[in-house]
Order: sequence, then structure tokens, then C-alpha cells
Amino acid sequence: MLNEEQLDRFWTDGYLVVENGVLENQLAALNRQLEAWIEESRRQISNFGETIDGKARFDLEPGHTPERPRLRRVANPADISETYRDALWTAPLVDMVVDLIGANVKFHHCKLNMKLPGMETSVGYHQDHPYDPHTNDDVIVALAMLTDMTRENGCLMVVPGSHRERYSLFQNDKYVGEISPAEVGRLERRAVPLTGKAGSVILQHTWMVHGSGTNQTDRPRNLLICDYTAADAFPLTPPAVPSSLTGSMVHGQPTRFARLKAGILELPAPYRQDSFFDLQGAKKQAAAE
Repeated sequence: MLNEEQLDRFWTDGYLVVENGVLENQLAALNRQLEAWIEESRRQISNFGETIDGKARFDLEPGHTPERPRLRRVANPADISETYRDALWTAPLVDMVVDLIGANVKFHHCKLNMKLPGMETSVGYHQDHPYDPHTNDDVIVALAMLTDMTRENGCLMVVPGSHRERYSLFQNDKYVGEISPAEVGRLERRAVPLTGKAGSVILQHTWMVHGSGTNQTDRPRNLLICDYTAADAFPLTPPAVPSSLTGSMVHGQPTRFARLKAGILELPAPYRQDSFFDLQGAKKQAAAE
């Protein structure tokens, strides 16, 4: 699926944007299911549903109303939707992941992140591996665009080459899930926007520094995000977004042997919030107070 130039670009920059990561019929089905969930959210007044660790599956941004729904996350939609499970196991993006980390690939977890018109959600700069550390970092985050993604509607901002750098997600010994403001200004000056048409996929290294701004348009910005790992990469902590499918083989054969990469990893602290949006938001609220 990926040519040598694309492979080289990924390992140099830490990311790659590829068109047609999801088939047209899959994209249509994924969006139909998402619209049904948004409609369901209109009947709710707080986070709802339940995942296997007891947290809410459907996360609502403050200000959610029936007239202006603010559904911002669905945790592990593949757990409750055959449509999402089929796409994450069979879409072309899976073969792209195989090209990057080898034939034996596991599912770790997935989530839907939405920025509907009028929502205020932004994402502070962070790396994913500190949320979900593994014995090695052959971990690819695939972000499938369910809608067109533009700079105006809150596209992903990434810092090329930052997958070779390490940052803490702790501040004053408290786990806040994002990089210190003292570092962010320098990172923002290096950041580039990732835009594309619906159906495109971003392939992102697990150590890539990234964040995103708010949606300033009347069009939604919806992303299906899935973490895939090499079969011999084993989690060092429980998944940040636990799934009944965690560890399931997507391609190739499983192994009982863990491959270890030398280094020192800062382990995340458990957080009680339903999603990392509230984890990052708690830090912002504390700073304001």
C-alpha cells in the first residue's frame, strides 16, 4: 500500500497523510452510525453509556443541549458497532499499518473524536505513548477522517520529527495529560497542519507531538482514531481507553514473546475522568482559578 518514498517520509517526519484509507462504502456506513449516536445524545443530559472499566462511553462537552448536541467522544465504538469493527479490521489503512510495523498487528483501542459546529473542544499538545506505554514503540495511531479536515475546523497539528523527542505529561508531579506550557510555545512554532478529504488517513507514530484547535466553522470535524501495535508490543499499564477487543489480532499471528526496547518510560497515573478531554480541562480550570 505504501511506497518507499512514503515509508521514508513516515520514519523521518513521524507521520504520513494518505488518501483512501477507508473505502467509500465503509465511510458512508461509519457516518450513518455516527449520526445515529449524535441523535441519541440529544436525549441525554450528561455523559452516558458504559465501557468495561465503568467510565462513560459517550462523552459530552459542557453546554450540550438537545437543540445543539455536543457529543465529543465515543470510546471504543468497535465494541458496540460491527460497522466500526469491520472498518478497523478490513479498511486499506490496516495494510498501511502492516507496511510500517510488520505483518503481525494487534488492535489496542479506538475512539471517535468529534468537533461539531459550535463546540469549544481543543486538544493540548501531547504524545500518545505516555498515555499507553508498551514494551516497544512499534505502535501506529491511524486517524481516519470521517469528514473533510481543514485548518478552520480544528485539524490536527503535528510537530515533524518530534517522535524522536520525549516530553513529560506531568506538571508539578501531577498527571495532566499534556506537555508543559513552557515547552508548548516552541513546539507550536514547529507545528504543521494536517488537512485532507473524508476517507483520508493520518498514520502517526506513537511518540508524535500533536494537538488541535477548536472548530471555527459550521461543518463538523470527525476523526476515527485507532491504536495498532506490533504483536510483540505488550502494554505496561492498562489501556487508557480499555476495550473488550484489546489485544485482538488484526493481521498475522500472535506471539507470547514480548520485545523490549531499552529506555526509561514515565508511567501515566490513572485518572477518574471519562475522557482525556476532562483530564486536560481540569488542569486548565485549576490554572484559571
